[in-house]
Amino acid sequence: MTKPFLFALAGAVLLLASATGFPAHAVNPDEILSDPVLETRAREISKGLRCLVCQNQSIDDSDAGLAQDLRILVRERLVAGDSDDAVIDFVVARYGDFVLLKPPFMLSTLALWLGPAAIAGAGLMAVFVFFRRRRVVGPAGSPQKPAPLSDDEKRRLDEILGGDDA
Repeated sequence: MTKPFLFALAGAVLLLASATGFPAHAVNPDEILSDPVLETRAREISKGLRCLVCQNQSIDDSDAGLAQDLRILVRERLVAGDSDDAVIDFVVARYGDFVLLKPPFMLSTLALWLGPAAIAGAGLMAVFVFFRRRRVVGPAGSPQKPAPLSDDEKRRLDEILGGDDA
């Protein structure tokens, strides 16, 4: 095997290894509930709640202090006997819909839900118009077949060029 091939192979292996996601949970051992059913429910709820510090992670994955406080709060509410929905409603009442990683579809969030689709549609329309105009006009510098001259234009051209050969 050649050196360039081995370097490419090693690079591909490193790229694949780095692209593989390993789950990282920030739950501390002292937070874990002794009841496995409640712990599973707490984990599922925590995966759907946003860390207000990190904003791109769930509280289950975040190491932030506030995320730890929210994980403890979720577990306390579950131990107190609240349902999953009641726990989520309690957290949303305190922190707003922003705490949900998947906010509900409401009239006030309509632009957030439909905005990306509208922007993508406008982009596709712009690409379509660009290529349609390019096909009609042709790319810059491409040879264009000229329209044939009318009889008046031919006569005028002959006069200019002095083509009185007849």
